[in-house]
Amino acid sequence: MNSWEKFWGVGEDLTALQMSVRAVCMFFITLLLIRLSGMRTFGKNSAFDIIVTIMLGAILSRGITGASSFGGVIAAAAVMVIIHRIVAIISMSSPSISKIVEGESRMLYKDGKIQWKNMKRSSLSLHDLEESIRLELNENGFDNVDEIYIESNGKISVIKKEGE
Repeated sequence: MNSWEKFWGVGEDLTALQMSVRAVCMFFITLLLIRLSGMRTFGKNSAFDIIVTIMLGAILSRGITGASSFGGVIAAAAVMVIIHRIVAIISMSSPSISKIVEGESRMLYKDGKIQWKNMKRSSLSLHDLEESIRLELNENGFDNVDEIYIESNGKISVIKKEGE
């Protein structure tokens, strides 16, 4: 066993120090990969972004524990980042692809009426709408609310009536 293998470790028989060194290296590699993938990975939190984030974590953890070769792990993680970037670019230029990948907002309330069909599709309750009004407008009730949407990232947005 050469000095590099003693320092880095091989396979799944790693010491605590070797795993710690791998974790530090993987932290900086992950930081680099996330910076390359763009801020939207953690900013938007669409289903697509969450899937990429989970898969990236699962792939990179294998490099720390020695379950897969370090180079193979980095290559697989880089492929995930490249796929994320390509799909994001395609989504920006194609509304139909964006709708498939990102989803779209859904109206929950308009003109004084709750859109129960969309509420059911979104698995939301009346309490969820009331909570969003309190959080966004600091008000109780629907009196000053024009529209409410559930956005593609799962957050609820409340639009206040004009002049209120």
